[in-house]
Amino acid sequence: MPVRDWEDFSFQGIGTAWEITTARPLPPSLRARLLERVEKFDGDWSRFRPDSRVAELARTPGRYAFPEEAAPLGGLYRQLYRVTGGAMTPLIGGSLERLGYDAAYSLRPAGPPLPAPAWESVLTWSGTVLTASAPVLLDIGAAGKGLLVDLLSAELLDAGVGAFVIDAGGDLLARGAGPVSVALEHPYNPAQAIGKIDLDGRALCASAANRRAWGDGLHHVLDGTTGQPVRTAVATWTLAGTAMLADALATALFFVPGATLQETFDFSWLTVFSDGSAAYSAEFEGTLFS
Repeated sequence: MPVRDWEDFSFQGIGTAWEITTARPLPPSLRARLLERVEKFDGDWSRFRPDSRVAELARTPGRYAFPEEAAPLGGLYRQLYRVTGGAMTPLIGGSLERLGYDAAYSLRPAGPPLPAPAWESVLTWSGTVLTASAPVLLDIGAAGKGLLVDLLSAELLDAGVGAFVIDAGGDLLARGAGPVSVALEHPYNPAQAIGKIDLDGRALCASAANRRAWGDGLHHVLDGTTGQPVRTAVATWTLAGTAMLADALATALFFVPGATLQETFDFSWLTVFSDGSAAYSAEFEGTLFS
């Protein structure tokens, strides 16, 4: 969501469109640094690239050192794995591949749904070190885009850019830009909005079952305990202090009521269900249209 009369830096990264809006054009050296950060992140965490560290872990079990962002990422996933009873897990990659959301984007199921392996049976995630006792395909998509938003935000702040909006395919982080009006997309009609929110200083992330859907009712939000797509919630929005947290909780809302998640995490939220009803936190900053 561009801020009026500001400058946009647009690019593609980790499979989505990015737009960084700033008051003045970013210098070429900073643009190059941001693109290098995106490429490194993809090279470490992508399950779609055969040369990534995640792909190597899936081929050859063992001990792997990941970048420093692995520590907070692993800690957050561990919390959400516990709160959701194993439904939300970074070990969901194999389940997604089974249903056709694979590196080749075949979108053809290779068999019945496959539950994710139990975390404690195959993986030890200690800080930045991941140790697998068997081949395991990680998928950090539930939090990864938000994490990369935070990493690019840190690059901008370190370069002295204090006011910006980062839009990563609809996941947003605003810093110092003043209120930015954002429409909440209708889960069944992208051309319509069900509400709006004024974003100011926090991250807004969304998840929707229709965003990556294929076949007969298949989509990318899977329950790790069954390998089945979730059928209750259809779209969620979250606001939090970091994009990684907002991104992860937008997925967690498909498995656990927002009020339950608020017992552990500081955020506000909106969930739209498949029957057309909605639930939201008392402090949700958005306005829903009637």
